[in-house]
Amino acid sequence: MAEPHDLTALEQAAAIARGELTSLETVEHYLHRVDALGDTVGAFVTVTAEAAREAARAADATPADRRGPLHGVATAIKDLTLTAGVPTSFGSAAFADLVPPVDADVVRFVRSAGLVSLGKTTTSELGCSLYSEGLVAPPARNPWDLAYTAGGSSGGAAAAVAAGLVPVAQGSDGGGSVRIPASLCGLIGYKPSRGVVSGGPLGSGAFGLPTSGPIGRTVADVAALLDVFAEPMPGEPYLPPPPPADGYLGAARAADPGRLRVGRFTAPMLADEPVHPDCVAAVDRAVTLLTAAGHQVVEVPPPLGPQVWPLFEVVWYVLSLAPVPPEREADLLPLTRFLRARGGGISAGTLSATLGELQAQVRLGARRTADCDLLLCPTLASPQAPVGWFTEGRTPEEDFDLQRRFSPYCAVFNVTGQPSVSLPVGVTAEGLPVGVLLTGRYGDDARLIATAAQLEGLCGGWDRHPPLWRGVGSANVNGSGVGRSPR
Repeated sequence: MAEPHDLTALEQAAAIARGELTSLETVEHYLHRVDALGDTVGAFVTVTAEAAREAARAADATPADRRGPLHGVATAIKDLTLTAGVPTSFGSAAFADLVPPVDADVVRFVRSAGLVSLGKTTTSELGCSLYSEGLVAPPARNPWDLAYTAGGSSGGAAAAVAAGLVPVAQGSDGGGSVRIPASLCGLIGYKPSRGVVSGGPLGSGAFGLPTSGPIGRTVADVAALLDVFAEPMPGEPYLPPPPPADGYLGAARAADPGRLRVGRFTAPMLADEPVHPDCVAAVDRAVTLLTAAGHQVVEVPPPLGPQVWPLFEVVWYVLSLAPVPPEREADLLPLTRFLRARGGGISAGTLSATLGELQAQVRLGARRTADCDLLLCPTLASPQAPVGWFTEGRTPEEDFDLQRRFSPYCAVFNVTGQPSVSLPVGVTAEGLPVGVLLTGRYGDDARLIATAAQLEGLCGGWDRHPPLWRGVGSANVNGSGVGRSPR
């Protein structure tokens, strides 16, 4: 019979609702897997086992009429996200002792929806890199091949979902930090339109680039978690687009975006970099499937080109200037210190002029692709990267430039605020995942999710698992698996 982790998040919630599982049994099952595999894949920096058990008992005691679609399901919160009473290090030894007194809004939403967090997932230091290899936790490794990185900055979240340690996880994306790990680990990583998810009560600056987003194995699971995240809050600096009448889960289940015009391109936007043939092949497969579904796919120029990189570079340097106690600066990694040194030398006037020029370039790019409902491109310029590849034998400046060339697509859509999702359409000859990036019009998240779900169906589903998925013995109740008689 099926193990609990074989079920999707929505299937687990349905089994809990029917009395075939309890939230506590599900949480115990996942804690068993975390104990066995968590350090192997570098998924967690902090595991909150007792708090998770307590929350699961409370979820089981909740009346049926107060339960949502993901009630009782296990999840995890990224270590960049404030969580009251739980160590939150922002991936850095400089904050190893920090225990926030408040929750981020998104953490409150997760708890209110009846999901149970197992702890904090590994991230890159201050979210500064697209790999998660720091000093406060083991490096986040790709469960498909442990020699490879799970990416960043939401690398631990993706490793946890791909290894079957939680069915869905919260991530955040300021330059691809949900979509990059999803592409590497064979998952769906969704960056919503700017304003859909509250950044409060702190951290709503950063020029509107970062936002929380869900990571999961199916589009429906991701859409259901987005419904949890997408609760309007007063005082937010960006007006949220109107949500779909049936929620994002309704859009995923309908999987009917109508007939669309899709603009395809493969040329990198932030680097003059050759694109790996496997990444191009994944885009071509998506084109074939979308065309078969009745959509018109046309070749378009990229919205932006490598000439805009100096503008992005200034913004990234400034974004690294999170407040750090002066006495803890020495605890930061070399890359973080390099970025902060560059950022500290940028004047307010230079930053203001850079942001203005960047917005002008974004407007021009939007007009070049205005007749397209969606844009399709690779998620990354190369399918995978080994652990240590960006850092070993390299200066911080070389590391930063290598990251730009590895991921020259995602960050553009953080600047534009458009919804963007990485989908595991491709596979390398070695069987490793390859993602494609599908991006919608600003505020049109429902259509993007519907298209992603349609593409998922055309691919025959994406809920594939690496070999270590079966590497842990069952922790099911009575060893009987899911499907025992309801109480």
